[in-house]
Amino acid sequence: MNKSQFHRDGFSLRYFTSDKRDDSVGFRRVIGCIRYFNPTAIRDWCLIVFNSSIRKKYKSQSSVFSGNLSCVVAVGLFSFGFPAANSLLETWGVFSLITLRNLLGLAFLIALMTFKLGIGPLIKLPWIKGFWIGFFGFGIGSVLLLISQSMTNAVTAALAAATMPICAVALEVLLDGKRLTSRFLAGVALVILGGLIASGIQSTNFQFGLGFLIGLTASSLFAWGSRATVKGFPALTPLARTTVTTLGMTGFCAFAFLGALIFKMPGTTIPTPTNTDLVLLLIYALCALGLSQWIWIRGVGQVGIAVASFHLNAAPFYVMLIMFVFGFGWSWLQVIGACILAVGVILAQTQPKPDSTAKSTLSL
Repeated sequence: MNKSQFHRDGFSLRYFTSDKRDDSVGFRRVIGCIRYFNPTAIRDWCLIVFNSSIRKKYKSQSSVFSGNLSCVVAVGLFSFGFPAANSLLETWGVFSLITLRNLLGLAFLIALMTFKLGIGPLIKLPWIKGFWIGFFGFGIGSVLLLISQSMTNAVTAALAAATMPICAVALEVLLDGKRLTSRFLAGVALVILGGLIASGIQSTNFQFGLGFLIGLTASSLFAWGSRATVKGFPALTPLARTTVTTLGMTGFCAFAFLGALIFKMPGTTIPTPTNTDLVLLLIYALCALGLSQWIWIRGVGQVGIAVASFHLNAAPFYVMLIMFVFGFGWSWLQVIGACILAVGVILAQTQPKPDSTAKSTLSL
């Protein structure tokens, strides 16, 4: 731009459109062009910088809200699997049921991917890497939690699952360099306390030992698998990430089922399915696994595994709501636990107000 054109047009807004912002050197240009001083141009530039900062802040807040909403929906859908599995396990074996659930969930996700992308892009997905992440993170983790419950009791296994936020926070600190604040730690404490109250866990039934340590390992693996699914495939959509890792989870459970058949272990019973079984299987596979895992991975990508794991502790509360709809009792204790958990989730994501006495510096 020559001097005459600059003097004629001034520091007009059309040189600073939203498509091509130039505010990174704006201060230099304003100060360097005092000779061609134009108050209107300076006002326009200030408005652009202000509006840009507001849009950036709004976008960040929108992403956090969307991520938390995704986690709430994912855990809600996941909770439908507990009453469905409880009914199915009356006639089905553990290994046969979990393997069939994963197969149906994987088929559902692949069908969605094929519908959205077609066969060509589907084949090019990183299936091998996704297989191993799902194999170790979700496959081994789910089986270890069952082993923990068989070695101890349901209370101890639930307590081990409720400590997943601690495992998730530790992963973000060690692998991502996350800095912990007093508000965040207070939020974690409230989340764990609320989760324990919502679960109705009594300390008299807790058994500390190898079974509990195995349960902690299961929670750590699930947290690692969720984080690795997001971090390992940054270019993939949440649906693609979920599909490739669900293959690994299904593969491990299939190996476990075949091993149980070979060694004639219990848990391999496959009854003749009734119409009720088919409905419950669809709920357990498509709703509690396929849709839930897809939305869960999306939420993890938006808010991180630490905050996302907080929402898992609310699963007992969602189960209570589902059972209440079908005529079971209402528990105010679980409601209180869920409220405490919600306060912890909000507190952990609340940023402290900046010190108003701090001096701001401008890079010229």
